[in-house]
Amino acid sequence: MATLYLIRHGQASFGAEDYDKLSELGCRQASAVGRYLAAHGIYLDAAYSGNLLRQRETTELALASQPQAVPHQIDSRFNEVRNDEQIEHLVPRIVESNPAIRALMEKGLSQSKDYQKVIEAVFNYWVSPQCDAAGIQSWEDYAGGVRDALGDLVREQGSGKTVAVFTSGGTIATAVSQVLGLGGEHAYKFYEPVFNCSITQLFYSGDKISLSYFNDRSFLQLMGRETDENLVTYR
Repeated sequence: MATLYLIRHGQASFGAEDYDKLSELGCRQASAVGRYLAAHGIYLDAAYSGNLLRQRETTELALASQPQAVPHQIDSRFNEVRNDEQIEHLVPRIVESNPAIRALMEKGLSQSKDYQKVIEAVFNYWVSPQCDAAGIQSWEDYAGGVRDALGDLVREQGSGKTVAVFTSGGTIATAVSQVLGLGGEHAYKFYEPVFNCSITQLFYSGDKISLSYFNDRSFLQLMGRETDENLVTYR
């Protein structure tokens, strides 16, 4: 039996010119998850991440607390869902039949909660059979990439290993829905609630992967109390 941790990146810089980097709070979250792993004797044999900056920064900060150097492999199949691409190409179709989303787009997506409502509508349309938009990554290609990346990791690492994948909410949601045998229409249910730097634990043996727990952030709550800081965020 081997253990695989799916860890979401720390808080990114929503509203900043460059979203794809950790905020100051995101850096502290990433360091906290690293201290948590080390303090509880979770020593990693390997780490993986996508190539997004926020994922790589989280990996580096978390691995700094490991007692020995941990090999870090970058695999773009662990990147986030391409939200900006989907908004650009799919929102014009969605607003034709969804006045609520039209109103939000006209208002502007300056608030995180409004952005999330649009992401929900876009994601659920993207995974549906009705979506046939050309020129963007399809759900089938994205989900297949996540499935293949996990399969390759399991085969590369083999039994008895402890491995972490530092990735994003959409990737975690996709992987969990696949492990549970659910289709894309269920993936968003796991996407929206994923906390920054939360941990999802999987076990694998051979080609079989099982879910142990999902989206744990209790350690961030406890560590935040020690420093009188709220380390728990969604966005």
